[in-house]
Amino acid sequence: MFYNDEAVFRSQLSISSVSDQDAYRAGLQPVSQWKAYGLSGYPGFIFIPNPFLPGCQRHWVKQCLKLYPEKPNVCNLDLHMAPEKTTDLWGQSKEQLRRKGSSKWEPRSLLEKLRWVTLGYHYNWDTKKYSANHHTPFPSDLAFLSEQVAAACGFRGFQAQAGILNYYHFDSSLGIHVDESELDHSRPLLSFSFGQSSIFLLGGLKREEAPTAMFMHSGDIMVMSGFSRLLYHAVPRVLPNPEGTALPSCLSQALSSDLPAGSVIEHSSDEDWQVCAKYLQSSRINMTIRQVLAEGQKFPEESGTNGKGQAPSEDSYHENSKAKRHKPNRVS
Repeated sequence: MFYNDEAVFRSQLSISSVSDQDAYRAGLQPVSQWKAYGLSGYPGFIFIPNPFLPGCQRHWVKQCLKLYPEKPNVCNLDLHMAPEKTTDLWGQSKEQLRRKGSSKWEPRSLLEKLRWVTLGYHYNWDTKKYSANHHTPFPSDLAFLSEQVAAACGFRGFQAQAGILNYYHFDSSLGIHVDESELDHSRPLLSFSFGQSSIFLLGGLKREEAPTAMFMHSGDIMVMSGFSRLLYHAVPRVLPNPEGTALPSCLSQALSSDLPAGSVIEHSSDEDWQVCAKYLQSSRINMTIRQVLAEGQKFPEESGTNGKGQAPSEDSYHENSKAKRHKPNRVS
């Protein structure tokens, strides 16, 4: 997990805040069975190694590849493709992905060109703000998952209002940045990882402060709150599964046929999972979930704008090794 375990300690979770039934409905183990860790010098940072029930990670992978990229959500491909070309990325990609071999010279499917998707309140990358008028419905299943994880970490009443899904490949990285545009910084930032592993760097309040490095594996959850909510962080590298197999063993586990009443988890067809599994052999998916507004808070009135946020340029949030050498012009 951490490069230097000397500064690691066990974090206490709010076990009574999440019933076992609600945890099961979200595809999670009972909170009493989770392990959670903090890091000395980083108050408010919580690391939870894979708390998902067997097979339940598959649901979130499928949602990130099949459902969440659908319109009216926004993705990087919208910047240079006509709307009708990005309406069914899954349908346009699944056969190509299923047949894909190991050669790096094969043409990439549209799903493999996906770099980010935004949910809920969409960030205006020109003004660095969210607005009331650039919003699409936040997925109810992801909101429920986020609410349970936040409650377990002591943040009852968390509202999932904005999300950024990042899609990484072995040549991808995410530059150092801080997430500070939400109007309410008292609520945590939640981060969920699936697929291949990565190195995560957690820095300080200033960009130049030396970071602490840690591994993120499939199913791991990070919570940044309090002091750690506004720390600089980055993902410099994506790494092959350390188990040496094409996919982590936690993703090879099948979902139980007996799901609890009201579960937000859905069974994936074998056909759908074959596509997801092929994608994940060289990829990692990360979901970061935020609450933008405090209870009862409203967006400030903006003069001279219609409130419609512009989509970010491809390099404004998500970078890869080629982009570092040659970044495309910013799209305004």
